[in-house]
Amino acid sequence: MPVPTPLLDTIRTPEDLRRLSETQLRAVADELRAETIDAVSVTGGHLGAGLGVVELTVALHYVFDTPRDRLVWDVGHQAYPHKILTGRRDRIRTLRQGGGLAGFTRRAESEYDPFGAAHSSTSISSALGMAVARDLSGKPHNVVAVIGDGAMSAGMAYEAMNNAGAMHSRLIVILNDNDMSIAPPTGAMSSYLARLVSGGTYRSIRHVAKQLARKLPKFFYEKAQRAEEYARGFWTGGTLFEEMGFYYVGPIDGHNLDRLLPILKNVRDAETGPILVHVVTQKGKGYAPAENSADKYHGVVTFDVVTGAQAKPRANAPSYTKVFAESLVKEARKDEKIVAITAAMPSGTGLDLFAKQFPARTFDVGIAEQHAVTFAGGLAAEGYKPFCAIYSTFLQRAYDQVVHDVAIQNLPVRFALDRAGLVGADGPTHAGSFDVAYLGCLPNFVVMAAADEAELVHMVATAAAYDSGPIAFRYPRGEGVGVDMPEVGVPLAIGRGRLLREGDRVAILSLGTRLAEALEAAEELEARGLSTTVADARFAKPIDDELVLRLAHEHEVLVTIEEGSVGGFGSAVLQLLAERGALDQGLKVRPMVLPDVFIEHDKPERMYARAGLDASGIVAKVFEALGREEPILKARA
Repeated sequence: MPVPTPLLDTIRTPEDLRRLSETQLRAVADELRAETIDAVSVTGGHLGAGLGVVELTVALHYVFDTPRDRLVWDVGHQAYPHKILTGRRDRIRTLRQGGGLAGFTRRAESEYDPFGAAHSSTSISSALGMAVARDLSGKPHNVVAVIGDGAMSAGMAYEAMNNAGAMHSRLIVILNDNDMSIAPPTGAMSSYLARLVSGGTYRSIRHVAKQLARKLPKFFYEKAQRAEEYARGFWTGGTLFEEMGFYYVGPIDGHNLDRLLPILKNVRDAETGPILVHVVTQKGKGYAPAENSADKYHGVVTFDVVTGAQAKPRANAPSYTKVFAESLVKEARKDEKIVAITAAMPSGTGLDLFAKQFPARTFDVGIAEQHAVTFAGGLAAEGYKPFCAIYSTFLQRAYDQVVHDVAIQNLPVRFALDRAGLVGADGPTHAGSFDVAYLGCLPNFVVMAAADEAELVHMVATAAAYDSGPIAFRYPRGEGVGVDMPEVGVPLAIGRGRLLREGDRVAILSLGTRLAEALEAAEELEARGLSTTVADARFAKPIDDELVLRLAHEHEVLVTIEEGSVGGFGSAVLQLLAERGALDQGLKVRPMVLPDVFIEHDKPERMYARAGLDASGIVAKVFEALGREEPILKARA
């Protein structure tokens, strides 16, 4: 007997999906879930969120005419099933690999990705922009935003909803609530009510009733309005969203296609203002290891599909994140004024370790970086020592607060910037490329960059001891370089670097973890007859003027290197040299920074090689500075 062709094999695009009958969609969802699990087991990535929206993804592409109807996913963690259904199944096992599919939605990748997303809480704002553009163009298509309950904790989502409600724009927002269990209130009665209130008959009756009520005396109208809101809020919990101008539908079991499909059709065909559909899903749904895991397999490395066991990379050294967390715990044991703040990333920043020791001194404010920074400012104003641990790329979201609420008031907030530099598989949306430039230009700031894990220990101690204003220290994702670790951190002298090896012709001044590459390059240059000095700047601000000027005066070539954009440390060094007249003496200065492009996802070492910020790149830069006629000498015997 021939084996039937899997339905997923017949689907190249959502148009193929829409040719199937509704009775076949359950099988499609099951196959899509299996395909997602298998693909991520090969590539690693975000798994739990995608498994939770398999049925929702199928239903949305089945009901809506994508890509003509715009479907905007928030964050992008949950978009892997979407990618499989939209012509990218044949490449799904290249996910987050060099030259492969991005881990998030991306406009350049597919017409089914109308807006790129990787930072959270952008979907409603971008979708509203698309809806207004549609109306200005006189077009009839739908615009749908899918946002998770976690992303709804960010103020930007509410700003967008407030605007959409005031404009009365025709917009559909799907609230994917995967933090609640699917309890009795979302069972048959609740689904029936959601289907009822999303239908045209109910909306028409409600509209007529409202018009009639407005003709009543004010006292009776207000009573009737409050009664209607109370009744609807009792059954659906939607009063908050309705107050913002949205028509609320839900909650709905997001894994039940028989309930999802008619409700989505109703809201698709509704000719009303903004609608919010509250869908309850289970993160990790359909894969037992994910369902039983505390984090629902939010982010995974490669794993065994049968057992769920994730590959354990061999660790040669502790991760920078763990070093930071353990160092902060040690400092907090000595100083009860130290508190820690995270914006919905306790495990990502290592503050889950801090929270186990000091739960009352740990604050997770949700996806609200702006609030986190000003909240930290308030703590600092009252004499506490807040460590605000935020990824470099996410601190960009709170820049005004850094300037206005911290720097101008010179408040001693400590910023721990994880994921500095290039971050590998997460690509340009998560790269910490700009923090040295955007913090270094601010008065009152001290900015440090750890060259290795031991230096990070000392920088945590430095930040803990520093009370004269805001201070930041940056460190990369991943493991340290394997240096000997100090028992305790020792505060560094502010604005002072260190020399690691001395030569007399070439000087390499490194900021951050390019130091290992600088030392390797020095060995290569020495072997080619070029005596080379290597120094670790430690501080991007204030710069060690004495060290920089000494390097400039005693060497023919000065190369600065950093894991950041133009406008950062190298630019500040050039400013200093120009002001002190050091450039008038024939010094050849070459700042090495990340190129002025967004570097695509790949293994970090390949990304740095592409950027020219590895040992080979440093050697090449030195010979470029010396001129092409410079002979490359053989290694000394």
